[in-house]
Amino acid sequence: MSCKRRTFLLGALSLGLTAACGFTPVYGPGGGGDALQGQIVLDAPDTREGYLLTRRLEERLGRGTGGAYTLGYDIRVEFEGLGTTSDGSTTRYQLLGTVAYTLHDAATKAVLMRRDTSAFAGYSATGSNVSTLAAEQDAQRRLMVVLGDQMVDQLLLWASGRAGPGQAVAR
Repeated sequence: MSCKRRTFLLGALSLGLTAACGFTPVYGPGGGGDALQGQIVLDAPDTREGYLLTRRLEERLGRGTGGAYTLGYDIRVEFEGLGTTSDGSTTRYQLLGTVAYTLHDAATKAVLMRRDTSAFAGYSATGSNVSTLAAEQDAQRRLMVVLGDQMVDQLLLWASGRAGPGQAVAR
């Protein structure tokens, strides 16, 4: 069997299996991405981490103005020293971040989904005070991007699996 024919048959088989399983691309027509795009009003940020998280969520899901859903969140970030020198100076830090969030129906205030997610980011503290501060801020930004992306993934999975509008989904 030729390589081209084998590739065609495998592609056709996988396409058939995809259709048989009811798979719908999340960003395709009628997918979870369509249902959430521009539909989630986020809590106003009151910290740098909140601003960075909100910015990432809006980059991925669009800015929700008068949308069908509201999303509340609680961010917790802890600093942990990882590397030390013989004189006890910390040379590397790790930021441990957790976001607990709740998606509500904007009209009824019903809880539709409640989840949490966590991640970490590290940075070096071996340079000057200015470079260490810049590294810390970069680690905070990277951490919020990862947490935001995890939240979006969970929201898209939820939206893709929903049976219909107005259905409350528990944890």
